[in-house]
Amino acid sequence: MSPKRVLSGVQPTGVLHLGNWLGAIRNWVDLQESHQNFVCVVDLHAITVPHDPLILAKDTLSTAALYLACGIDPQRSTVFVQSQIPAHSELCWLLNCLTPLNWMERMIQFKEKAVKQGDNVSVGLLDYPLLMAADILLYDADLVPVGEDQRQHLELARDIAQQRVNARFGSEENPVLKVPEGLISEQGAKVMSLLDGRRKMSKSDPNENSRIGLLDKPDVITKKIKRAKTDSEIGLEFDNPDRPEANNLLNLYSLLSGVDKTAAAKECAEMGWGKFKPLLSDAAISALTPIQKNYSELISDPLELKSILNNGKEKAEEVAQATLKRVREAMGFLITEC
Repeated sequence: MSPKRVLSGVQPTGVLHLGNWLGAIRNWVDLQESHQNFVCVVDLHAITVPHDPLILAKDTLSTAALYLACGIDPQRSTVFVQSQIPAHSELCWLLNCLTPLNWMERMIQFKEKAVKQGDNVSVGLLDYPLLMAADILLYDADLVPVGEDQRQHLELARDIAQQRVNARFGSEENPVLKVPEGLISEQGAKVMSLLDGRRKMSKSDPNENSRIGLLDKPDVITKKIKRAKTDSEIGLEFDNPDRPEANNLLNLYSLLSGVDKTAAAKECAEMGWGKFKPLLSDAAISALTPIQKNYSELISDPLELKSILNNGKEKAEEVAQATLKRVREAMGFLITEC
């Protein structure tokens, strides 16, 4: 039996942070040991909101370099850039024509972001989940690592594959599209903001003190953790709903130091914030130093990076075109290749 295929990716908007690494990329690194790993820089998603065209390509290359610096191995994972595979856009259009509008209007993230953008909200933002569905379905993914906030998007992709494509154009014995399953890691699945233990750490947060970037220098990391929101109690603990910041920062310490949660809770049970924060700073700096060293070496050789991405593009395109051909044929388009 061939290994199960996994499709993952993040947007190249801003520098990746601890939440991206601990909640996603570190799990992708582990998965490449036993799965077919397809890891994508989803740059088409990055333009659903206003963007700077002068830095998009730079950020795309930087994100790919950070994937590799964190341990994604191009010999064991297919690393590529979304926009370099035209099949993403084409399958998205085909799915557009099969998906009811009210399915899209109920998507929570669209509602939230549309409120922020007002009259400037784009059709692309409404269509964002359909492009994500195309990303997933294009590679016959068995598993898709998702956080809690992406579950609805995965369910949309599953519904489209089952109800709008397979039910109409395929059969139970010969489905047109593979229906993927979600893969949610229990450990580190959700890393919260340094300034609000109830909100997810996010690149879109306008306050940079809310997150630790993977490329932040040691003094910046120390300052951000020093400013992190705390409470007035002595001692840290997990899973107290009245102490979200204690739970978040203790969780970060456990993940970054490699100390399991039971031992971390015992170590910090009577520790004051003044002693704990330097401990967390040291753990973060120690964990990020090898990533930053790897990144510095990778980004200094853009030709080699582009070569890796081109190799990934060739592998990804072969799979994508096979899926797209299957969908075209099922939907009745003229196929002229002999």
